[in-house]
Amino acid sequence: MSQESQIRQNYHPETEAAVNKQANKEHAASYTYTSLNIYFDRDDVALPGLQKFFKGLCDQKREFAKKWHQHQTERGGRVVLMDVPKPPQDSWGSPQDALETALSLEKELNQSMLAVYELAHKHDDEHTSDFIEDTFLHTQVDNIKTIGDHLTNLKRCGSGLGVYMFDQGLGKE
Repeated sequence: MSQESQIRQNYHPETEAAVNKQANKEHAASYTYTSLNIYFDRDDVALPGLQKFFKGLCDQKREFAKKWHQHQTERGGRVVLMDVPKPPQDSWGSPQDALETALSLEKELNQSMLAVYELAHKHDDEHTSDFIEDTFLHTQVDNIKTIGDHLTNLKRCGSGLGVYMFDQGLGKE
């Protein structure tokens, strides 16, 4: 019963496939941030500021995935749900390790979005290009900057009480 959408116009199959892959990457990122959120909520870790921070990123990525799916259906594309990979680990070590993982993940997501943007632009799909720029790119750059700032501040704090104080400050944001 899979037939071509009657509303589809100027939506290249390569762009459609890339949008599905990007939505899946957002789901995977949300899953990783869920793992980080849970880790920092554990009684033997107990850093509620980081727990709250990663929960916010988890929620944001889930919303991003929904927006990619919505764009897909608005353009007459077909949403293809894919397997969401398990996060690379269950225990995240130090807050610095966790923030470095998050920074790397945000950079990967940003680069992937830029690739979808370029693909849409290559196929003269200004609607998708504008959608990506207006909906995601500014937030991605802000995420990268925020996580980078948190990493810098965390490194200044040192371990022990410094991490506790950093976490307390993060919880107030």
